[in-house]
Amino acid sequence: MGYPTKIQLIKRANSEQWYVNFPAAVAQAIEFQQGEVVEWIIDDHQRLVLQRSDLAVKDLKKKLPPKT
Repeated sequence: MGYPTKIQLIKRANSEQWYVNFPAAVAQAIEFQQGEVVEWIIDDHQRLVLQRSDLAVKDLKKKLPPKT
């Protein structure tokens, strides 16, 4: 299931900022932490890949129940 999201632009006299907001359901499913730093990777002109640090993934895996 996809979540349509608008890209926002704020223009100032000497700069501009672009924003992409995550719907709460997406952020909760990914288990983002407040202040978490992620990296955007440009895959092609249709896809941006959001990559977490190895440490963030390692900590997340510790919370998951073992597979049976």
